Amino acid sequence: MSVETIKAESKGLRGAIPIELREPTPSFSDDVWQILKFHGIYQQHDRDVRGRNNRVYSFMVRSKLPGGRLTAQQYLVQDALADEFGQGDLRFTTRQGIQLHGVIKGELQTTMRSLNNALISTLGACGDVERNVMFCPAPYGDPIRAQLQATAEALAQHLAPRTTAYHQIWLEDEDGKKILQAFPNENNENGEEEVIEPIYGKTYLPRKFKTAIAYPGDNCTDILTNDVGLVGLFDEGSDHVHGFNVFAGGGLGTTHNNADTFPLLAKPLGYITADKIVDVVEKIILVQRDFGDREDRKHARMKYLINDWGIERFRAKVEEYLGYALEDVRDMPELKAEDHLGWHQQVDGNWFYGIYIENGRVIDNGDNRVRSGLRALVQRYQPSVTISGQQNVLLGGFTTEQKQEVEQVLASFVILTVENLSMARRHSMACPAMPSCGLAVAEAERFLPDVIGQLEQDVAELGLASEEFTVRMTGCPNGCARPYVADIGLVGRTLGKYNIYLGGNPEGTRLNTLYDELIPAEKLPGVLRQVLQIYVQTRQDGERIGDWASRVGVESIHELSTSSAIA
Repeated sequence: MSVETIKAESKGLRGAIPIELREPTPSFSDDVWQILKFHGIYQQHDRDVRGRNNRVYSFMVRSKLPGGRLTAQQYLVQDALADEFGQGDLRFTTRQGIQLHGVIKGELQTTMRSLNNALISTLGACGDVERNVMFCPAPYGDPIRAQLQATAEALAQHLAPRTTAYHQIWLEDEDGKKILQAFPNENNENGEEEVIEPIYGKTYLPRKFKTAIAYPGDNCTDILTNDVGLVGLFDEGSDHVHGFNVFAGGGLGTTHNNADTFPLLAKPLGYITADKIVDVVEKIILVQRDFGDREDRKHARMKYLINDWGIERFRAKVEEYLGYALEDVRDMPELKAEDHLGWHQQVDGNWFYGIYIENGRVIDNGDNRVRSGLRALVQRYQPSVTISGQQNVLLGGFTTEQKQEVEQVLASFVILTVENLSMARRHSMACPAMPSCGLAVAEAERFLPDVIGQLEQDVAELGLASEEFTVRMTGCPNGCARPYVADIGLVGRTLGKYNIYLGGNPEGTRLNTLYDELIPAEKLPGVLRQVLQIYVQTRQDGERIGDWASRVGVESIHELSTSSAIA
């Protein structure tokens, strides 16, 4: 059965979930698995265990956290669930969410109820709907950031699925009573009728939809890689956001050996005042709903609709749906990218601290006890908690007197501080890939630290230790760690082999280009070292790695790599 048919016949994302949830089997059928995604749940199996008949099934539960923000208590709930129902770790995602892996089928409902009791929802964290709305994680506490965070939350609430199925399936209490849903549907008071979504309709969107918001000048959320990217604008000296520059049509997913699929960056769509931004994003979604490709899911993202139509035609259709025109994009600060690691002072005089989490994996590993250290800090100081788009975490609200204590806690749990991070490791990211992700064709999270370890040695020997550049690895071409905008992108091609891309930038404003294909994992560090050697010998003064690769071109780098001048 096609995904479109499954959605249409799901009765508001119910499907057979209530039936199969109570069956004594470790997994769900394929049709139900498709609907589970909308509830924030992915069915997985341990791919280190070979053989279809030997599959060990479990589930990943993804929290939807607009702007990546949690309270201390909400974080501690996630941490406790990792032991009670998960596999003893947490994963911070590149979209500012938290993933709980290893939940078995019989404990799904209790896990979901525990999260929602802490006011953490998973509805729409996956599936063909608006995903988690991103915003800059830095908790400075200024009025501009507060307004932009409020916009992220308003978009998340307005664009959330309205079906009552989520709450009926997962949040029924021990007496069989339904828990009050977070997003009530006023047209369905008894909660038993089929709901036709007011925004998404009966078949929802053709494909997933992603939105990110940037503080002007800070592209730490990589807005141009999203279906919709928003930059909040305000006048100098003002504490009020007057409007947004809107970009549309970004997306990085592609398919190996399919020339009809490719990564794209969002294009300028227009400017709109702040009071109309929710309406504008809704109408963009409606255009994608009505005209996006529902025949070919590999061609279903909005980037392909805009690529086929052109941005002018797309804008005209959005304005038709709106009933009013957008202004042209206004001047704004040049996009840069901050990772917000280390100490930063808030407007109230307190401080937040950004903690590096390698590839988003929150786990105790020998002396490096990241998970225990985070728990200790959150329990002791009750800080604000924010997940960043680089898979790190920012803890806020520390007094000046507490700064030294925090540093002592970090040291006692052997947690890397920004002062002890190499540039190569600080700006690296990887997706989970093997063994949990069903799409992965190669390693990423488990392999990238080794690649970075060798890279650290190479850049030191080549005099590049202070150079800022991004290295991102994914286990498949879908690009969850955003490798196609990295200075160096490493993408799994098949088991144990990778494609190398060169020429992106830390600001996320330029796509890179395929440099080489099917490089065996054991040869990858050597190929990267050779690229760095060529860079050292041919770069211009002050030229960064990605800028150099973009200027020189991958063909010329290839020629130089075979030249006798480069040993």
